[in-house]
Amino acid sequence: MTNWRAVIIGFLVATVLGILGLALPGVGQLAAGLIGGFVAGYIAGGGLGSGFWHGLLAGALGGIVGGLLIAIVVGIAGWAGGPIGGAISGVAGLGIFAMALLISFIMALESAIAGAIGGVLNPGRSDRTGQPADRY
Repeated sequence: MTNWRAVIIGFLVATVLGILGLALPGVGQLAAGLIGGFVAGYIAGGGLGSGFWHGLLAGALGGIVGGLLIAIVVGIAGWAGGPIGGAISGVAGLGIFAMALLISFIMALESAIAGAIGGVLNPGRSDRTGQPADRY
């Protein structure tokens, strides 16, 4: 079962660190994805597979939101350019979609690997209280 709390916390960590990581383009976003995936996997616990899954979801969510933000910026820029700008941004939209898909895939993959490591370091699956589930 998916621990959505772990996924959302991992996503938020990756998002905040990604924004702060804009000072180091590329490296900052890479580190943000790794740390966010690790956090999601560690919070979810449950070993390698569970950590991988939760890190994958956190990274994919981050990639989708990042792609959406890029699309909004390009749409607004096209809107400001009038009909010609709209046509140019429409054509550019295909390239942006492909780039957002690639970024989403890379973020999901790196977060999944880091999440697997986090899941291995916390083999006991935990519930919302933070206590291992086998205590109940």
